[in-house]
Amino acid sequence: MFIQIIQGRCRDADRMHQLTDEWREQLGPTAEGWLGGTYGMTDDGEFVGVVRFESREAAARNSTRPEQGEWFAKMQECFDGDVMFHDCDNAQMFLDGGSDDAGFVQVMQGRLSDPERFRRFMDQPMDMLHEARPEIIGGTIAIDDDGFFTETVAFRSEEAARKGEQMDMPEPQRSEFEAEMAQVSDMRYLDLHRPWFASRMG
Repeated sequence: MFIQIIQGRCRDADRMHQLTDEWREQLGPTAEGWLGGTYGMTDDGEFVGVVRFESREAAARNSTRPEQGEWFAKMQECFDGDVMFHDCDNAQMFLDGGSDDAGFVQVMQGRLSDPERFRRFMDQPMDMLHEARPEIIGGTIAIDDDGFFTETVAFRSEEAARKGEQMDMPEPQRSEFEAEMAQVSDMRYLDLHRPWFASRMG
């Protein structure tokens, strides 16, 4: 799976939401290899879009469509300043992935000193996580070539997420998780209190 992250300061959140809905309805059905997307705004006005494709090649073919260029020109008008892109091959989903049923999404970004070790850790069965934190629906992990990563975690609600944060993870998973977090630097948390979603139907 390929994931592209789009983010930047947004001057018109309502227009951004409208445009992503338009893309889902008008361009999404004919976008080869498109799987879905998670979108939202932070409280301080940063837009984050996490878009999933079957492959980098499918995403590239979508980017060359004239109608995609016309749509993105409208989207750019919503940004205040530069738009940042992160293109990530071999992205992963865990539990139920990028769920459209989430009431709250937390996006975490940072840099990994050992990306391959982190991928192996995330490849493990997530039964323990599901039992310990039932409010987590699922999520995605996307890692750039240089180790910069974006993780999305979809929760049933923000209230449930905050309550779950206070719970201790059982051993030995807790030690394994803490060891992986120790290799992360420059961590940022981007809370999407009112996320919206798009996914291919059928």
